[in-house]
Amino acid sequence: MTEPIRPADTASHLDAPRSGPPPFWLRLAGHDVTASLVLLVLALALFVPGQWSVPPLDRDEPRFTQATKQMLESGDYVDIRFQDEARHKKPVGIYWLQAATAKASGFGAEAPLWVYRLPSLVAAVLVVLLAYWTARAFTGPPAALVAALFVALSIILGVEARLAKTDATLFASILAAQGALARFWMADSRRPRWGLAFVFWTALAAGILVKGPVAPMVVGLTVLALFAFRRRFAWMKASVPLVGAPWMLLLVMPWFVAIWIATDGTFFREAVGQDMLGKVATGQESHGAPPLTHLAVMFAVFWPLPAFAVLAAPRIWAGRTTGLVQFCAAWFLPSWVVFELVATKLPHYTMPLLPALALATAMAVLDGARSAPRALRLLAAVLLALPAVGLAAATLAGPVALGVWPSPPAAVLGVLAAVLGVWGAERLARGEVLAAVPRAAGAGILIAVAVWAFAGPALTPIWVSPRLVTAVETVAPCAEPEVASTGFNEPSFVFLQGTGTRLIGPEAAAAFLAEAEGACRVAIVESRQEQAFLAAAQGLGLVPVAADRVDGLNINGGRRLDLGLYLAGTGAQ
Repeated sequence: MTEPIRPADTASHLDAPRSGPPPFWLRLAGHDVTASLVLLVLALALFVPGQWSVPPLDRDEPRFTQATKQMLESGDYVDIRFQDEARHKKPVGIYWLQAATAKASGFGAEAPLWVYRLPSLVAAVLVVLLAYWTARAFTGPPAALVAALFVALSIILGVEARLAKTDATLFASILAAQGALARFWMADSRRPRWGLAFVFWTALAAGILVKGPVAPMVVGLTVLALFAFRRRFAWMKASVPLVGAPWMLLLVMPWFVAIWIATDGTFFREAVGQDMLGKVATGQESHGAPPLTHLAVMFAVFWPLPAFAVLAAPRIWAGRTTGLVQFCAAWFLPSWVVFELVATKLPHYTMPLLPALALATAMAVLDGARSAPRALRLLAAVLLALPAVGLAAATLAGPVALGVWPSPPAAVLGVLAAVLGVWGAERLARGEVLAAVPRAAGAGILIAVAVWAFAGPALTPIWVSPRLVTAVETVAPCAEPEVASTGFNEPSFVFLQGTGTRLIGPEAAAAFLAEAEGACRVAIVESRQEQAFLAAAQGLGLVPVAADRVDGLNINGGRRLDLGLYLAGTGAQ
């Protein structure tokens, strides 16, 4: 029989660094209460900037928010629709969370975008705290704090914290389940642990309601890989599966039954047959990429973690027989292989694997990573410095490329972030790994504020939809005009302008104005469609009045846009 996991197999020896006494910042914050407070404040500093100032990011975010808005308008909380089109791609979880937030805010269907983003913000903060809790299953507060810092600072989590869609919430549900699973694994006991079992199965149910099979896949593959390491499942009896699995089904089945009835099974045919299996077989929406793409992208979207992970690799390998490293490998490797084999690839797909790499890296950082070979230290320094310098440069070059002035606060903060990034890289090159962590954290905070609070909102050429809505308000002869758009069909415009916004062709747009009969209407026509629009209007005896123009750059595809706003002129019937 295989020996049970003994205390020596764990990472408990990581409670204090082997490479010398811990630095002051780690002695100060490396306790459960102080670590939690530090992580909470850090998460808010990283994720709050830009929540209310960055317009909706096409196309996924406004599709989610518009569908939630229509739930609030219609009172139908079962079927999911974008205007008249059924949105049978993801389950209902995120829509319910957004709808509940909008109602609780008092805004209801008229809630501004930042209200719809609150579930993602809260989920991202929970991710940081859950990363600490998960790490505490293996080690003491110092290493757990470092692991959670790596998760909090990652670029990809900062992005998803600001998008009103599924991925931050899915991440939180997976991490809660994995934190409970880690405790089952390390305890290696058949004795039921009812509290953890409740967390485990409820988190899985939440993950299913948010994004279908992803959470069960990541957690299930982790369980199977752990079985391969130890050749036994007895430790999973602590999760009380005979009670927990029915509880999970009880939570998820009511909506699945309701949507089956409401759509006569169409939701499942489209969500599974077209959306999920379609992404496996082909690169949907131009997001196809070859295997190993995720591995390459991780060096950017997981920053600053990859710099420390490269430096820690020898120590992680040396600790491969410990319970911590085995759990991290079981969490990371099988799901990463699956994501690499799936044809459709997006940067956020691998985000639920981030804590596994962060935890193993934190273990090595506190276990003597300064002894890494010089070549690895230099590579780590480059991986830390380059993104910080690159993002700082982008705060200057991006606006210039779009023909606008850079934001002065963004430029100053970006330069300071680059200085901190280079300073941290210099420490890594010298092997002072723990000294580099707070410098990387400082760079991460400055970058977040520079990009999201200042540089992003100042890129006015790419924020076409909000400027178009303002133009409609200016030229329309009434407070609530009917609006039709030709050649500009972005979901962000529908969300900002209203559910009744019509997305039609040029001939239909001409008829839309010609049939106004005194109604207050505005037709928006992209320049490539104007000739057909004007010809159709002439055939109807209409002379449209050009009231205004809005130009810009569509961030989806990079196409230049020139949009004319037209009112009904002479000849309208």
